[in-house]
Amino acid sequence: MLYWLTEFSDGGDVFNLFRYITFRAGMAFFTALIFGFIFGLPLINLLRRRQGKGQPIRDDGPQTHFAKAGTPTMGGLLILSALLFSTLLWARLDNPYVWIVLGVTFAFGLIGFADDYAKVSKQNTKGVSSKLRFILGLIIAAAACTAAAFAHPEPLAYQLALPVFKNTLINLGWFFVPFGMIVIVGSANAVNLTDGLDGLAIMPVMIAAGTLGVIAYVVGNYNYTEYLGVHFVPGTGELLIFTAALFGGGLGFLWYNAPPAAVFMGDTGSLALGGALGAIAVCTKHEIVLAIVGGLFVVEALSVIIQVLYFKRTGRRVFLMAPIHHHFEKKGWAEPQIVIRFWIISLILALIGLATLKLR
Repeated sequence: MLYWLTEFSDGGDVFNLFRYITFRAGMAFFTALIFGFIFGLPLINLLRRRQGKGQPIRDDGPQTHFAKAGTPTMGGLLILSALLFSTLLWARLDNPYVWIVLGVTFAFGLIGFADDYAKVSKQNTKGVSSKLRFILGLIIAAAACTAAAFAHPEPLAYQLALPVFKNTLINLGWFFVPFGMIVIVGSANAVNLTDGLDGLAIMPVMIAAGTLGVIAYVVGNYNYTEYLGVHFVPGTGELLIFTAALFGGGLGFLWYNAPPAAVFMGDTGSLALGGALGAIAVCTKHEIVLAIVGGLFVVEALSVIIQVLYFKRTGRRVFLMAPIHHHFEKKGWAEPQIVIRFWIISLILALIGLATLKLR
């Protein structure tokens, strides 16, 4: 929104700063962070009053989780509010990729909100049926992937870019849309499965978003793409502002979500942020790199799939409990120990993902 101030610039005044993506990204970060600090506690108090007993706790979960009874959920509203306000304030609103990612984020956020509301109002852990959530997610992802395909420059439309292999593209044709749908819906649900311990999901999401933001900035800059030998996707650099806002909003939320959590993110946040990561990957043509950067989410999702399939086939379990972070809880690891070690893994995977920009 504030980008229009550049119209008053003669190239040598303060308004010229608004031309620079890096300046606006930095301001988006601080805007979202301050928003989170200002409105975090009032929102938590409101949620606590409205929800009464808070988020229902699974009966078959680790016994330590029963101590969290009464903690309000839907804390993702804080992140999404900060993210929306900051992005609309600092991003160029004539950029299609900004609207694609915002659309996916808040559409998945609505699905998550409905699920959280159903759980809290009925005081059970079922919420909205998984089938309905999946169908709605596919519809949203289909619209986003179609829009991204039209926004991409002609040589890249409907193409799959491979990391490491320079100038290599695979023409997926219209299969690009269902492929992108899998990326977005899979990312949303993988982050949702990871959100099971205080602070466990938000930091890896922030790390992945920060990494994808750097990638978006690079692939949106012709000089960088020429030097690194990656595909140039004009306009995607503006997504750095979105990811900076997400990082700032995430830090504001983590202030209240750090153990012991004053509020849970809920499906409102986890589905929305996971969907956002998938949408950014599709827009920047880095869908495969997302699987590396978000490798922790992939492992969490795979642990559930493996557990279910193996149990149906043999009647036995591979893990003590799935997702895999609960397996380590059952083995006696303390919650902060699991959370911090998973953060470290996420950071390592993010660095590997960034390395693919140079390895050609």
